[in-house]
Amino acid sequence: MAIRLNEDAEVVKMIREGLKQKGGYCPCRLEIIPENKCICQEFKEQMADPEFEGYCHCRLYYKEKDRKEA
Repeated sequence: MAIRLNEDAEVVKMIREGLKQKGGYCPCRLEIIPENKCICQEFKEQMADPEFEGYCHCRLYYKEKDRKEA
């Protein structure tokens, strides 16, 4: 498993600014609760799922599935 930032530098800049303004909480979520602190609980669960590949809710991070060679 590999976690990387979004390849779009403008998206990363915008989300990081939002995180700064909200004290580390996901700028895409309305509630300021522990589950929404970046890296949010939703993405932590997605990271634990070996079948999941994709972006977190706010598109800051991307999880790549393991690429095992035969």
